[in-house]
Amino acid sequence: MTVEDPFAHLHDEDYAAAFSRDWAGAGSLVDPGGRPVQSLDGEWEMTLDPFDEGLRQRWYALDEAHPENWTVPRDYDPGGADIVPVPSCWNLLRPELKYYEGAVWYVRSFDAAPAPGMRQLLQFGAANYAARVFLNGRFLGAHRGGSTPFTLDATHALVAGKNRLMVHVENRRRDDRVPMSHFDWFNYGGLHRGVGLMQVPALHIRSFAIHLAADRDDAVEVRVALSASVDAGARLRIPELGLDLAVAIVDGVGTARCAAPVALWSPERPRLYDVEIACGRDRVRERIGFRRIATRGTEILLNGTPVRLKGACVHEDDVARGRCTDAADIARRLADIKALGGNFLRLSHYPHDPLVARMADEAGVLLWAEIPVYWAIDFANPDTYADAENQLLELVARDRNRASAILWGVGNENADTDARYRFMAALADAAKRADPTRLVSAACLVNREKFRIEDRLAAKLDVIGLNEYFGWYEPDPNDLLRLLANSDPGKPLLISETGADAVAGLHGAETLLFGEERQAAFYRNQLDILRQFPYVQGMAVWLLYDFRSERRQTRFQRGWNRKGLVAEDKTTRKAAFAALRAAWANW
Repeated sequence: MTVEDPFAHLHDEDYAAAFSRDWAGAGSLVDPGGRPVQSLDGEWEMTLDPFDEGLRQRWYALDEAHPENWTVPRDYDPGGADIVPVPSCWNLLRPELKYYEGAVWYVRSFDAAPAPGMRQLLQFGAANYAARVFLNGRFLGAHRGGSTPFTLDATHALVAGKNRLMVHVENRRRDDRVPMSHFDWFNYGGLHRGVGLMQVPALHIRSFAIHLAADRDDAVEVRVALSASVDAGARLRIPELGLDLAVAIVDGVGTARCAAPVALWSPERPRLYDVEIACGRDRVRERIGFRRIATRGTEILLNGTPVRLKGACVHEDDVARGRCTDAADIARRLADIKALGGNFLRLSHYPHDPLVARMADEAGVLLWAEIPVYWAIDFANPDTYADAENQLLELVARDRNRASAILWGVGNENADTDARYRFMAALADAAKRADPTRLVSAACLVNREKFRIEDRLAAKLDVIGLNEYFGWYEPDPNDLLRLLANSDPGKPLLISETGADAVAGLHGAETLLFGEERQAAFYRNQLDILRQFPYVQGMAVWLLYDFRSERRQTRFQRGWNRKGLVAEDKTTRKAAFAALRAAWANW
């Protein structure tokens, strides 16, 4: 007879191994596609677990309904947990959790009525950074990457009636993660996007992509992928156009194309169509716009016409809610960029809530969406690359039917090494394979010896991004003029970041650091220079709103990056807002 050692977990440093293999990835995602989803948002129990005792002691296997039957005490009290909302960021729930980096257990019960022959899929919008999911004591799977969605099949563990869902979430910063331990935004933790249960037929549509045909603006192409490698038939319908197209599925995948006289989507006319794809008992529905994005020489073309991208970077940050967002908050972002006279947002520096791209489709705002390959990633580590590529593929899978998304960003301000080049070149190739209908970009480097825009990665990109702060971190604004005059990128260049800090309400001479007038003058000087160079096809100013960053601890910053055109209240516009709007009007 084997006697269990009640202290074994104290010496087990391999406790997470069984829950850290075969991370759920883009291949397991199932596009919700307008299907009914049982929301599991709302009140959850939350227990801090900084030493991962829950994994060591197998909290997930305990009979929580009858703790009186536990044979030994555990460092866990189901009746003593905090009740917290999901989605939320734990950093803002209690003052002592503001800078907490570690693990938390989220627990909730819910009723389910699984229909016979149907698959039960748990859908997670995002959990920062790693999540391990248990249902009724059974391990369903794990996911890493703090801003992309994941799907777990719960069919084998879900029961009719009451179910117990437990999610272990941890946000520890590590050098082998994406982003790594050093970055310039707040490290919020938690289930910060929605959780739901979706019921689908055993054979269902896993994903689909629809876009203009590669060679014609009056035809569309569609690709449908099913949940199993079978032969079947699907139908594409766009009722407004009277389109009803058969799609032959072979070994689980089918493609088709047909003539379709669609009106093209643009910021001036963001035209969307109701699209339906059906296969057997399953069907998905979306609102989709059709447009073409391309480059020609140093121009960016939208539907064949040159477009200048005038916009701002924006972080997903809120004074009260952190990384969590809602439709009202997103609508404010879109309204503010339009009030600025812009047409473009760079969603910095990680995938934002999927509702952003949906609402941008409706509002007619163009988007650069990116993954957090930021600063000194562990470029030589194959596992770090696998994590980054999966985050990219999950982003593409989630937003590939959004007309507003025109640029995939694969990196930001990374030092030029051989390992970095291989890493990011492979990401650019992966983006092109996954979605050849969009442009790929990254914030690139300057050759300081030659003082010119020069980066080996540029050969892999459609659009070159340049982060520059001439007039702020580099004090002489005329150095920007010298850099651009000394460069000939041969491709469109976007100023992917530029800006200066200003404390809302701090006024003085244009030389006053952190004053509003200094920031306004900065943008006037920038535009005076940029408009002289036709290869500069736009800019994403840094940035729309002030945001939290614990790196920033001067008396002016106090834990905030103050380069926003609008203060952290998202209401108070600084003087630079009007100055930039006026400068853009003539560009």
